Amino acid sequence: MEGYEQNDGMDTNDRDEIYSNAVKAGKRTYFFDVKATRNNDYYLTITESKKKFDNNGNPSYEKHKVFLYKEDFDKFVEGLEEAIGVVKAAINGELPEKDLDL
Repeated sequence: MEGYEQNDGMDTNDRDEIYSNAVKAGKRTYFFDVKATRNNDYYLTITESKKKFDNNGNPSYEKHKVFLYKEDFDKFVEGLEEAIGVVKAAINGELPEKDLDL
């Protein structure tokens, strides 16, 4: 798989990274990284990286990160699938009624 890296052991420089996958999507790149805590508990970081240029043409990267812990996986996936379903329905002209039960 392109952009896939797996670390079998934990080296001293990056001892907590277990898995990394980069997904290029237009002007953005999304990184999905599985990491371990010192207690060998695992979590996921999702990073959006967007390349930007200043007035002199020098590149920089704007990054946004989400930390997702194992106890939140099911609810996160449920919410993500629901939101994607709404987007797909809207594309087909089926706008849902507003539901702001937050």
